Amino acid sequence: MHLRSVLTRACSRRLYYLPSQPDRYHSERGTTLRTLHIEPLPEWIRELFQRTAAEAGIEIAWGGELRGTGLRQEAAEADALVTGTRRIGGDLIRATGRLRLIQVQGRAPWAVDNRAAAAAGIPLSVLPHRGAIAVAEQTIALMLGLYRKLVPGHRGTRNAEYRSLGVEPVRTTERRIAFNWLGYDDIRQLHGRVLGLVGLGGIGLEVARRARAFDMEVVYHKRSRVPSRHERMAGVRYLPLPELLAASDIVSLHAPHTEHTEHIVDAEALRLMKSDAILINTARGGLVDEAALLDALQTGQIAGAGLDVFLDEPLPHDNPLIGAPNVLFSPHVGGGTGGGQVGMARDVVANLVAVRDGGEVRGLVTAGTASP
Repeated sequence: MHLRSVLTRACSRRLYYLPSQPDRYHSERGTTLRTLHIEPLPEWIRELFQRTAAEAGIEIAWGGELRGTGLRQEAAEADALVTGTRRIGGDLIRATGRLRLIQVQGRAPWAVDNRAAAAAGIPLSVLPHRGAIAVAEQTIALMLGLYRKLVPGHRGTRNAEYRSLGVEPVRTTERRIAFNWLGYDDIRQLHGRVLGLVGLGGIGLEVARRARAFDMEVVYHKRSRVPSRHERMAGVRYLPLPELLAASDIVSLHAPHTEHTEHIVDAEALRLMKSDAILINTARGGLVDEAALLDALQTGQIAGAGLDVFLDEPLPHDNPLIGAPNVLFSPHVGGGTGGGQVGMARDVVANLVAVRDGGEVRGLVTAGTASP
């Protein structure tokens, strides 16, 4: 497809490709659009996406396990490619023959060779992943909850614990207040802290974006290091896992639960962490050796933990972690109530329908720019 122009609408800061050959881009309304989704996804998310696409008359083929020639052959028959963090490189783009759109779910800067896409005249859309954003927000909330002692502060205020400290209420004015009346001496700030991300997929990237807004330094570890130019785009720095554990004020887990990541945080890993560091887990419970974590918390080896996920869910009433000091729990709600995945599927399918029916495609980006 030849592109006539790219328009920037300042009011929304979106980019729109206007095709010069409508017959390539604007197919007849109601015809099918064969889409190849190459991101490895959990079965329940695939089913959700499949249902959403089927309702809109979009045909989905799944290529998460495809490699090499098999992937290129499937891509050659596709009208649209969809990915999350899995790379769509120039070789794959050049192997396509009828592609009308490349769609990225999430904001991984390495996901697509967008210069190759532009050279081939293929529009590229990048949409923020609502589910990843939801988990990233929960991750930051757990950090803040521990650093700012939100739960103890709420409980102490509600229970009038000032009475045991010899403090009496005063009428406040602009100059007269009872600052920190519960006498906390360890309220901390995220500003200037080192955040270590174990895993850098869609969720890890969204956490990094939010951490940078707090002026945190972000380091990461993953089995396959991303290219240095993509590290710069994401504002992160690579460290081997032992170095990351030793350097980080906050260690946050964002890796899948596999045989390689089972108990990636064990007794040895916890011993490497700073004594004032905290651990955040919004990924999967199996990444953490819960017995080792309990020991580290009870002995003061680390300062705290924020946990949204557990080895057994719901967290059993007799799990020893419940009595551990300085732990903030949430009941696996990082993804919200499921609306993030539903919304993401609808957003992507809406773009596919727009390609099929000649509508407006959201999230288009220009060649050479980072993901928004």
